[in-house]
Amino acid sequence: MKKFLAFVLLVALGAAGYGYFWVHHPLIPAGGQPIDFAVKPGSSVRGTGQQIEASGIPVNPLMFALLARFSGKSGRLKAGNYTLKPETTPLGLIEQLVRGELAQESLVVIEGWTFRQMRQAVNAHPALRHDTVNLGDNELMAKVSSDYKVPEGMFFPDTYLFAKGSSDLQIFKRAHALMLKHMDDEWARRDPAVPYKNRYEALIMASIIEKETGQAGERDMIAAVFVNRLKRGMLLQTDPTVIYGMGDKFQGNIRKRDLETDTPYNTYTRPGLPPTPISLPGAASMAAAVNPTKTDVLYFVSRGDGTSHFSNNLNDHNRAVNKYQRQQ
Repeated sequence: MKKFLAFVLLVALGAAGYGYFWVHHPLIPAGGQPIDFAVKPGSSVRGTGQQIEASGIPVNPLMFALLARFSGKSGRLKAGNYTLKPETTPLGLIEQLVRGELAQESLVVIEGWTFRQMRQAVNAHPALRHDTVNLGDNELMAKVSSDYKVPEGMFFPDTYLFAKGSSDLQIFKRAHALMLKHMDDEWARRDPAVPYKNRYEALIMASIIEKETGQAGERDMIAAVFVNRLKRGMLLQTDPTVIYGMGDKFQGNIRKRDLETDTPYNTYTRPGLPPTPISLPGAASMAAAVNPTKTDVLYFVSRGDGTSHFSNNLNDHNRAVNKYQRQQ
């Protein structure tokens, strides 16, 4: 009897030792590759362990279930898509599931992109669930906004983090909500002298500024040129709006006949702002649109090095054009 009890005790100590070792031993060694796994909603603790094992992670479903129950966390495991990193122990895995630390993916929306480019990036992202891919722009906008029907300009360029397998519709909703917030914030901070009727017109101007310069320090001056022109009833005469109005007809070069061909976006033939934004403007362009530099400049021309020369009269502007453009 004593031998039997000693044997049972030995086995128990061995099991306890193995259990302690297993709980604290990395499931993926240092230097290994992370492994993605998914836990379906409504899964039992044992079922969760089985799904994790099926993904290629060396976890024993029974021991996983026992660990979850003995740690008092079996009812707090969250479903979703996860990534197990090297050196994570079974105990660390349980904690990850309790905290709901889902696999983080990212989508970068670039300042100055058109909405079409944003949709292409969203549609091409392999970690998103593509619920909107078959929707037209108007159908998509109807799911995102109750106030705006045209999507151009209505999504804020930023880096968006999301859990792997998230719906692409959530990206659009977040980007739209963030753009509305920036529109409200900048409109509240606007110079009372800017000639816009509402925040949407300010957004249109911001989208033009975004396409006209890549120099952060020039945005306020570019804004001043266009604001001064609006106030004087002058044509904006900005090439990016013409290019936007050409759509697929634009092949990389803008010609004189393009500037003379009327479209709703041709600011050489039509006064005022175009009917909608022409790009997704960033925060700096939005701020410049509502608080331009206080100056009387009316013209600018590229120097060819990424910067611009500004003039307040046509004669000076023509001289600058001869210097920086016609001699190149």
